[in-house]
Amino acid sequence: MTRRTPTGAAVLQPTVTQAITEAVLDELAEQGYARLSMEAVAKRAGVGKSALYRRWSSKQEMAISVISEFSMEQVTVPDTGSLRGDLRAALDTLMKWLTHPRFSRIMPDLVAEAARNPELGEAVETLVGMPKRERVAAMFQRAIDRGELPQDTDLELALDLLAAPLYWRLVVRSAAPDPAYMDNLTDALLRSLTNPS
Repeated sequence: MTRRTPTGAAVLQPTVTQAITEAVLDELAEQGYARLSMEAVAKRAGVGKSALYRRWSSKQEMAISVISEFSMEQVTVPDTGSLRGDLRAALDTLMKWLTHPRFSRIMPDLVAEAARNPELGEAVETLVGMPKRERVAAMFQRAIDRGELPQDTDLELALDLLAAPLYWRLVVRSAAPDPAYMDNLTDALLRSLTNPS
């Protein structure tokens, strides 16, 4: 017996959701979070504001939901079978995320806005930062299970060590890393994680 959609219920069409998602990312990249509006997103997506409110209750919920989904799609950490291979793959993924044509413009603005808006900062950490860190933490846990890292490895520190140099170089310094830099960074991370003393 098939279930029928109740009369009057909102049906969220994937094509409409995709158009809205693209519009949110474009508006964030061009206008920034502070100037983001439901009206502008609806206009860019070619839909009525009601289509947005059927999906999200507020601008913040809309923005964080779209950024979270986008970020999780970008942050994949393949199991290469070795810690060095995993580190290099994770760095490549992180670089791709931070240098994405739209996200490279969204990220600095979002960080600045989150510093001024504690509620937004908490939402970003909860819905973007933590899930991303949990996914990458699994990479370090695999290395511990394989015996490549000590059992008492500080995962929080390891996660910070992985992301910080690339974030600093790309976002703060606006310097593009070349393959040699990425290889050297991978080796430096491997040394610091496997020989902490």
